[in-house]
Amino acid sequence: MKVGVDSYCYHRYFGEVYDSQSDPGVRWTTDDFVRRAIDLKVDGVSLELCFFPSFDDGYLAELKAMLDDAGIERVAAWGHPDGLEAGGNEAEHRDMIRHIDTAVALGADVMRIVASSLMFRDEPHGPQLAKLAHMLNEATAIAASKGIILAVENHIDYTAAEIVQLLDDVGSDHLGVNFDTGNCLRMFEDPVEAAKLLADRTHATHIKDLMPTRGGSPSEWDWWESVPAGHGLVDVLGVMQALKDAGYEGTCAVEVDCLNERWEEDEAVEISVAYLREQAAKLT
Repeated sequence: MKVGVDSYCYHRYFGEVYDSQSDPGVRWTTDDFVRRAIDLKVDGVSLELCFFPSFDDGYLAELKAMLDDAGIERVAAWGHPDGLEAGGNEAEHRDMIRHIDTAVALGADVMRIVASSLMFRDEPHGPQLAKLAHMLNEATAIAASKGIILAVENHIDYTAAEIVQLLDDVGSDHLGVNFDTGNCLRMFEDPVEAAKLLADRTHATHIKDLMPTRGGSPSEWDWWESVPAGHGLVDVLGVMQALKDAGYEGTCAVEVDCLNERWEEDEAVEISVAYLREQAAKLT
């Protein structure tokens, strides 16, 4: 099982600091993240396009060359923070389609996409899924023509069963899943059971561990704070086993978001990468 890291782990370094967080006084570029991934000797990275300094052809070619030289697989990650807004944002739909070419330029086979977010979770899901299926029919056809698989993340928006429904409604091998373990808990689902349901259609992952320590309401996403893998409630080994049993060949990519202040981002990434490697050795 391959182990990687998502650049969102370092969102504060990229300048996205939540209201509940302090500014680390550090700023990275995507190049800095790639160099750190090379240092960590990971197998793959997920590159959050929202943090890219440029989509110039020359810049994308240089980034691709860095990854190629290091032998690192990559996923292009589009859609932070609200993506297609439950099928209601046509401008973002066009932007998503435009970035299929970005994925191609980076040498990615998979582009993570965001269909919705917590902002729309409490509105009726049926109409949302119908609008999303219409959008994704067009986008998936374009992705297929360019050899890209769009992988929709469970993004504190839909249950695993609803994502299966969306994929079935579109009915394309070029639409799959970016499976996020922590977001299952935020939707009050068992990550292992959700993984079993989605694993055979999963093309990318966020292996995110959570522990409720903040207080407040469990319906608030940041009530579930990120912790290094192995320090929270997610059965990471169980998820990895479900993925392996289904024949998953992608990367198990570490992700942290609302990190508990006990840890610093890079420390949490190092701990998580080591833990995932330990769990990979236990798979049967």
